[in-house]
Amino acid sequence: MPTPTPTSVRGGIHEEMLKDSVRTGSYRSAIINNPHLFQGKTVLDVGCGTGILSMFAAKAGAKHVVGIDMSNIIDQAGKIIEANGFKGKITLVKGKLEEAELPIQEFDIIISEWMGYFLLYESMLDTVLLARDKYLKKDGLIFPDTATLYLAAIEDQDYKEEKINFWDNVYGFDYSCIKDIALREPLVDTVEMKAVVSDPCLLKHIDLLTAKKEDLTFDVPFTLTASRNDYIHAFLAWFDISFECTHKKVKFSTGPHSQYTHWKQTVFYTPTTIVVSESDKINGRLTCAPNARNNRDLDIGITYQAGTEASQSMEYKMCVYSFLHPQPRILAFCVLGVIKNRTLTGHQVLIALPPPIEYLLPFDIPHHALNTL
Repeated sequence: MPTPTPTSVRGGIHEEMLKDSVRTGSYRSAIINNPHLFQGKTVLDVGCGTGILSMFAAKAGAKHVVGIDMSNIIDQAGKIIEANGFKGKITLVKGKLEEAELPIQEFDIIISEWMGYFLLYESMLDTVLLARDKYLKKDGLIFPDTATLYLAAIEDQDYKEEKINFWDNVYGFDYSCIKDIALREPLVDTVEMKAVVSDPCLLKHIDLLTAKKEDLTFDVPFTLTASRNDYIHAFLAWFDISFECTHKKVKFSTGPHSQYTHWKQTVFYTPTTIVVSESDKINGRLTCAPNARNNRDLDIGITYQAGTEASQSMEYKMCVYSFLHPQPRILAFCVLGVIKNRTLTGHQVLIALPPPIEYLLPFDIPHHALNTL
């Protein structure tokens, strides 16, 4: 049996990100079209990956670029940078920013593609803020410098019936205990604009020049206004990114109204269907915090009330399953399993993992889960 390639050097996720024309094209426009900001400047690329942003910065006239990444992909980035003639302008450092020694102690600009699903899931924002406090010169720039998180309500009866209500009756048996698990696992997926049944509500605005790590834990109110008579089966979240420091503002959105991005949107199913008429209000609060046991996971709570209905609360979890073994590390991201072109979360990812499963056998995973692989 051939040895699997470690997740950290596999090209799949990097290929997906590079082919995301909204993501990569926006960074290119923000950097390449603003050479007056980069000419003769020092640049730090946090989480440089394959080095594409570092090369944009070098091409825009940066004096020197330092890229840092802790994954093995940086070994390939070195080859890419050399192949493209930037070896003298770009220095790569492998390791954690918190521990690494950088060849430059102050930078004019920090660039980073730090965003994750739901903006903050698996994101590197806390590392970018650390880099800002430790390495960015006074009046330095950050690309991008603002991020905004939004919430809306959607109608999604058909898929909710397939994914959630399926567990009520499985060949005549009651599997409803799994329904609760499925409800609490956010779904990362592409939602059509026609499914949105409310106006969007701004949940959180982050200014990277002033934000603190504590700001990434928040409790915010929201009010959604129904745009038509319909039924609500879930809440939908997405984010917008802006490069405010550019001469001509560069922005992009990951919302259902915009061109596809690999971040898609995040769906939070409600335990019951909400009936709304046009102009009805849904009032609520959303809480978000890193999980206490694994700060890469997110604990998200949504409390809401519509019309005369009683208030309801749901606790959701976006999580990563990590299996460590003498063999190459296997990361089972909650959002990487795909069945019927739907991105799955949480427990379902174990079902979606492809064989061979020998690497999972030493771990304490329920036999019924392994038997379904």
